[in-house]
Amino acid sequence: MSPSIPLQEMIRAIRSARTQCEERGVIQRECAAIRAQFRQVDNGGARSHNLAKLLYVHMLGYPAHFGQMECVRMIASPRYSEKRVGYLGAMMLLDEKQDASLLITNSIKNDLAHSNQYVQSLALCTLACMGSAEMCRDLAPEIDRLLRASNSYIKKKAALCAVHIVRKVHDLGELFAPAARSLLAEKNHGVLHGAVVLITQLCERNPEALERFRKTVPDLVQIMKGLVISGYSPEHDVAGISDPFLQVRILRLLRILGRHNETASDAMNDLLAQVATNTDSTKTVGNAVLYETVLTVLDIKSESGLRVLAVNILGRFLLNNDRNIRYIAMTSLQRIVGTDHNAVQRHRGTIVDCLKDQDASVKRRALELSLALVSASNIRTMMKELLLFLSSCPPELRAQAASGIFHAAERYAPSQRWHIDTILHVLTTAGGDVRDETVPNLIQLITNTSELHCYTVHKLYRALLTDISQPSLVQVACWCIGEYGDLLLKGECQETEPSQVTEDDALDALETVLQSHMSSPATRGFALTATMKLSTRITENVDRIRSIVSIYGSCMDVELQQRAVEYNALFRKYDHMRAAVLERMPVIEKNSSGHTNGETAGDAVKEIQPAAVKQTGPLLPQQPANQVCDLLDLLGGSEEPLQPSTALGLPNSTSTAGGDLLDLLGGLELTPLAPAPTVPVYEKDGVSLTLICEKTSDSGMTVTLTASNSTDSDISVFTLQAAVPKSVQLHMKAPSGDFLPARGAAKVTQMVALNNPNKVNLKMRIRISYNTSQGSAYQDTVQIDSFPGL
Repeated sequence: MSPSIPLQEMIRAIRSARTQCEERGVIQRECAAIRAQFRQVDNGGARSHNLAKLLYVHMLGYPAHFGQMECVRMIASPRYSEKRVGYLGAMMLLDEKQDASLLITNSIKNDLAHSNQYVQSLALCTLACMGSAEMCRDLAPEIDRLLRASNSYIKKKAALCAVHIVRKVHDLGELFAPAARSLLAEKNHGVLHGAVVLITQLCERNPEALERFRKTVPDLVQIMKGLVISGYSPEHDVAGISDPFLQVRILRLLRILGRHNETASDAMNDLLAQVATNTDSTKTVGNAVLYETVLTVLDIKSESGLRVLAVNILGRFLLNNDRNIRYIAMTSLQRIVGTDHNAVQRHRGTIVDCLKDQDASVKRRALELSLALVSASNIRTMMKELLLFLSSCPPELRAQAASGIFHAAERYAPSQRWHIDTILHVLTTAGGDVRDETVPNLIQLITNTSELHCYTVHKLYRALLTDISQPSLVQVACWCIGEYGDLLLKGECQETEPSQVTEDDALDALETVLQSHMSSPATRGFALTATMKLSTRITENVDRIRSIVSIYGSCMDVELQQRAVEYNALFRKYDHMRAAVLERMPVIEKNSSGHTNGETAGDAVKEIQPAAVKQTGPLLPQQPANQVCDLLDLLGGSEEPLQPSTALGLPNSTSTAGGDLLDLLGGLELTPLAPAPTVPVYEKDGVSLTLICEKTSDSGMTVTLTASNSTDSDISVFTLQAAVPKSVQLHMKAPSGDFLPARGAAKVTQMVALNNPNKVNLKMRIRISYNTSQGSAYQDTVQIDSFPGL
């Protein structure tokens, strides 16, 4: 290949290469020729020609750094054709980290004072693209001078260059403030656009500048009104909207100026109403302007009627065929559902229809918004729609949907029976995707509704016969059959269809669970305990129960084997106490604050879970001393009698034998557990993160991260990511949400399950990322070296 071929021929040769190896050969030969010509002292007009070819090679991803010095030489050239290619090369091949970028500072300064506006434009574009902090400090006075120039073309470029300087060096913002305000009097739309962007940057980075520029609200309102009511202008018209880009920029600036300021908000209310009513919503361009108008109305101290109008516009967006528009509408509605709940409720039907959308992102937003709209007045209607969605939703949304339904049912359930039916429906549909605390919480609910015991056990028995693949449903069903098996066998429940269940039927159902390959060890533990409990509720099949229990005395699972051995011992040595030990669980009472027996909510969950698994009976009347000693010897003996715990709601006069019975099948914690300490691990820019650790086993633990937002603006797309050493197993469960409202109105919790079998020194690194209300993305990292409470 000849080194003097034109750029077009080189492109044609590269594109005609059949293999990557052939392409690399073409580029290597051409780069060698370009490098040789760069070394020549004077290669005439071929300099720009060679650099242009080198830039194309760089665009293909091949190294082109050897052309950096040629860019510096061409920028210093007096010819415009060479300057243009040199500046283009500098923007592509240089950045602020390259030493060569410092060599062009003087050339840029000279070109900023050039008499030709196009040469000035090249220098301004290059500085705005790759200017370092040092270059910005050196050239800022020149930019301020050009902001006051008479040429609109130069002022537009200078304004955008000033934006880059303000982003690089915040302290230089004061230098451009006077000139930025004077630019608002310009008629040229390009200059106005640059001025608005510059003022926006100044207001976001300096509170003093924000107060100063609030005086420009009337000027911005007049400019915006001129754009709204102006006639057709071919130069600025886009799909019937006059300069929508400038309109969007002005609306964003008004949103910043009107936030938390009633005077500025009042000055723009009429304008926002005019834009919201006069903008055509049939085109994408009009929808963009309307969306920015809605965000501005919702962010400033606007009138109530204007906020309703903004919500109605978002409601119209929900009917749009464009999924992106529907998505941003639901995102915006979710931000205001807490403050304008009634206005959002008017569009409930449309939001629920979005649950049927094919797009996964739209479905997720519709689910979050639907759950936020549930209230006491619409709980039945909304729950029907949510349960219908749960039956057909994607697997990645099931856990979130089930958790939201549980929370809504707990808050707004019209009756206990409806509450139980709803939870059972969720367990039947998505029992494998619910949280771990669902089983103990449902058991507590069933225990406290004594009038529904017969109804519940019959319904769970039928569900167990139908499907044993849902672990949570199977565990609750086994627990109920064990506790209320006598009610199941009577068959006298008036609230369900009459059905006669025999002792063999109930035992067959439990034995099916025990033998199923789908049952986990925990589920088999529920079934085995339920089978044992039935031995005191039936009369004819006790021997069958004895044989079932004895089989698992040699089970491979240690927990299941231990239970079977204990139950066998109860049959052989303490058969006279079996009826009392296996009595029904006592009612778990709730006080006025919703806690059980004076415990905190967290302790209640920790206490009920072992109770649900072990299914120990209530306290017995006082027994002879020799029986107490026998019971203590059963699990290895004890020198001192155990005292009953008042945390379980037991009278102090209860005998020590009863306390020993509590420890018969593995024991309950007799002393109240102190709540795990809450430790702050991160606090920056109003966002705080706290940590609670709970040890679940010898090598396992659960870490609960709770995030809150104390700023005056909402935070969206909040996510937490965690990393641990390779030998530690980590499982992050679904978060409670991704939206943090302002001033700590709500929190986001994230549970992380850790398993540390090798007992290594545990450390965790957490990445926090979110979007602010201004649309800017934020990311930070924090490392946790100690875990309290372990």
